[in-house]
Amino acid sequence: MSLEQLSNSRPKESWAVFKSFVALILIGLCIWGGQWQYNRGVDRHERNAIVKERITQEAIALEKVTTPRSNPETYEWRMVRASGEFDESEQILLRNRYFEGKYGFQVLTLFRATSGETFWVDRGWVQAGETALTKPTIVSLPKGQVEIVGRVRLDSSLPRGAFFAISSNGQEIVSKLNAQSQLNTENYYIDLINGSIPQLTPAAPATLPELSDGPHMAYALQWIFFAGLVGYGRILIRRTR
Repeated sequence: MSLEQLSNSRPKESWAVFKSFVALILIGLCIWGGQWQYNRGVDRHERNAIVKERITQEAIALEKVTTPRSNPETYEWRMVRASGEFDESEQILLRNRYFEGKYGFQVLTLFRATSGETFWVDRGWVQAGETALTKPTIVSLPKGQVEIVGRVRLDSSLPRGAFFAISSNGQEIVSKLNAQSQLNTENYYIDLINGSIPQLTPAAPATLPELSDGPHMAYALQWIFFAGLVGYGRILIRRTR
């Protein structure tokens, strides 16, 4: 029997075109998934490089960030110096914040700069009280003008919605307040690092983000491997017919 006769005697594969079409779709999806993970990895690497560069630069005056031609986004994570007064009648406790495994709050206090800006200052983490209605212990702020040093953050990184606010006498949690819109603050806030007096230095300041590139590149290679498996599987199915 000739090779041509053997070939003709082999039964034709059913739904061959459909199976090949499905395999191509799956390969395309895998390639798309790999490209998506690769782009995420590139974006994260670039973001980490920017953060690492900016946190090592010397502190600049806040006025440089707030000039009409300045964009706070280009200064995010930079250290800045600002003079002004804290307004303890406007304080917010951001819930569900953990430090060293302990539950607590992130404390935001309104700051009125001498240059005219009003913005929130993240004074760091405090441990929660014994009950949900117990006000946590928060370090009192000095009266009058002070100088603070901290990192510029965009207010878009703050959670949206209403959060616990502290009463004007500082004794209890009585209402809710929106950190992003209710008081018409600037489109940035400051992570407090230290200030002109020791009590301005937070015991647990706001932490930096994780500066690793993550597993995105490994996931990208994984998706390409899956695409190869789909193609190889389609060939095996074809050969077994």
